[in-house]
Amino acid sequence: MNIDQVLLITALAAYITGTIVFIGYFLSRNPVMRTIGIPLAAIGCVAQFGELGARWIISGIWPLTNLYGSLSLFSAMGVLIFIAFALKYNLWFTGGFVLLIAAIALGYATTWNEGYMPAVPALQSYWIKVHVPLVISSYASFMVAFVVGALYLVKYSFEKYFGRKQTVAAAMTSAGAVNVPVSEYNADVGISDVRVTGLRNDTPNIAAAAARGDFWGMWLETLPSLAKLDILAYRIIAVGLPLLTIGIITGAWWAKEAWGAYWQWDPKETAALLSWIVYASYMHLHTRNVWRGYRCAWINVIGFATIIFCYLGVNIWISGLHSYKV
Repeated sequence: MNIDQVLLITALAAYITGTIVFIGYFLSRNPVMRTIGIPLAAIGCVAQFGELGARWIISGIWPLTNLYGSLSLFSAMGVLIFIAFALKYNLWFTGGFVLLIAAIALGYATTWNEGYMPAVPALQSYWIKVHVPLVISSYASFMVAFVVGALYLVKYSFEKYFGRKQTVAAAMTSAGAVNVPVSEYNADVGISDVRVTGLRNDTPNIAAAAARGDFWGMWLETLPSLAKLDILAYRIIAVGLPLLTIGIITGAWWAKEAWGAYWQWDPKETAALLSWIVYASYMHLHTRNVWRGYRCAWINVIGFATIIFCYLGVNIWISGLHSYKV
């Protein structure tokens, strides 16, 4: 096997093993599993970048000219962004899900591996070394933000669930006979001034369930507060949106050179613009108290769905000027 194949296998093995270990950490909060998972994530990420570099050196062809190369970069950048934010904000609890998506993307990429094939003429431009890495890195940022947003929605749903249980329990007792706390948390208000550190308890129903010894309540208490999850997703998207913006701009310049026009409403261009509008709306609406939290978490999830459509749906199933499987 060539060195790039060895590095590919190493990355896949590290991601799969890391997924298992980090999910174990997510469920148990055993610090030993986190300690094992961190180097596995790093090994897989380094091996992937090494594999892309090795392909470039061996073939002399820029490795991001096909879907295999771009998916490989997507998974590598996703893990790199995850590690960067985890080191700063202790985001290791998301590692199992990030590495799972990275492993799936890399595994799927291998089905598109055509070997060392030269790029089609339209892709033989210096812009490919600027535009594609920027866009793929933005996709990777949105993937990590999606994981955080999904966990927000899970915790929020359990908070409402425990609140309904307590409300029913209170209704079944005589008035004033039992003092059962009912949630005071409202996703629409109340977390506008919090920061990532020193956050108040915004899930009192989960806290009450944990105090009663409920298994799920005690486990959910180990997750960061809703406000912290909301702010973390915002900060990750704040990295991805500028990358996507610059990627779209450089793509327009490239289109002008290749096709004579900056914008032609090609399906890929239109889908990218739709994704940009969704995430730009997220950034704007997040400044409004009524939207921050639950509603923005759903915009985050919907935004990543548009990214998947733009990245894979358009590339694979819809014909257009960008039908290069990149």
